[in-house]
Amino acid sequence: MVAFTFIHAADLHLGSPLAGLALKDAEVARAFASAGRRAFEDLVSLAIEQRVAFLIVAGDVYDGDWADNTIGLFFARQVARLDRAGIPVVLVRGNHDAESVITKSITLPPSVRSYRADRAETHRLDHLRVALHGRSFPNRAVEENYALTYPAAVPGWFNIGVLHTSCTGSALHDAYAPCSVADLAARGYDYWALGHIHEYGELSRDPWIVFPGNLQGRSIRECGPKGAVAVEVADGRVRQVRRIIVDHARFALGEVDLGGLESEAEALSAIDAALRPLARDAGGKLLALRLRLVGETRLHDRIAADREAFRAEVQAAAQRIHEDIWLERLVDATRRPERSEVRGAADLTAIDPVRLLAQLDRDPDFRARAKAALAEIGGKMPGGVAAETDLSDLDALCAEAEAMIVGRLSGRDC
Repeated sequence: MVAFTFIHAADLHLGSPLAGLALKDAEVARAFASAGRRAFEDLVSLAIEQRVAFLIVAGDVYDGDWADNTIGLFFARQVARLDRAGIPVVLVRGNHDAESVITKSITLPPSVRSYRADRAETHRLDHLRVALHGRSFPNRAVEENYALTYPAAVPGWFNIGVLHTSCTGSALHDAYAPCSVADLAARGYDYWALGHIHEYGELSRDPWIVFPGNLQGRSIRECGPKGAVAVEVADGRVRQVRRIIVDHARFALGEVDLGGLESEAEALSAIDAALRPLARDAGGKLLALRLRLVGETRLHDRIAADREAFRAEVQAAAQRIHEDIWLERLVDATRRPERSEVRGAADLTAIDPVRLLAQLDRDPDFRARAKAALAEIGGKMPGGVAAETDLSDLDALCAEAEAMIVGRLSGRDC
């Protein structure tokens, strides 16, 4: 058998929206939104430069039905580049681009082969003696174990199964086309090219069963480097599987302990120290960061007193490290010290605002009226804003309001 290398990608999700980022900075959101397309462009360029034998896309080329032809034309333009370089593409439709989901179409080069949805079938690359077996999704929710109906392995050929599946499962992904590693291994294939789970994973090496993850992270739930895999084959066996990182933007989670700190300057110094390794890991790529502040500190009420001002200071600190670090969200989970004092308000020496607010928080009539008001507010919010705003946790909202009031009574002397 001839030696060759192919690329296995999945979950391009072209056209995926990023509404949460758009609410904060439209220009940054546009840069993130274009990152997925740029990642695929780079993958195509790499495939051409390295003269790979073929490209597999294991489902979810698109994020859903097209608003217009822009995304379809983009994909057609990229696979045309591969066609001109003599690199065929094989793809299955996943839950996001199932036959019933995508209502528009654009003619693709004949070298792009997609699988039918009513049954599994085999595409052959005769010059390589490679048999690729696959089946597309007819609709968004597939509960059948497709792996059990895949064709038998072609004797003497290198056999690849292409499947969009939850396989062993993930809490972040729906259980579509479920199967087990044993189900896949029983088909006798040499390699399984899976899609649907957005994290890189090697489920087996005998045979190789691989999730490449998605090409580009799309939210704070998809942190870390993203890309595809290059699979090297020689003498009819997989010799090496290596990751190809092509993402143009990253998401990251960070936590900073402000316990015992007294001033905003100390807090910003601690934040700076925590952000530097995250910036190094991002390698200069556009980075969306969710930062969580924890610890028992007298800064708790002061931060709450003017949350936007403090957020702006943290954003500025981040961009002193690198210009393309953006706060996706600042989460203040700090705690007030047990013996908190309200300073700078001499006329309040006879009352304890913390105790007064705590009593109000426990009042049943107040809680009932607050819940009714929050429900009314939530019902009037636009969809994108509502998705980013949790109004269900009354205790957390009351604690946040209490910290803001106490902080403003205390004055900002940090």
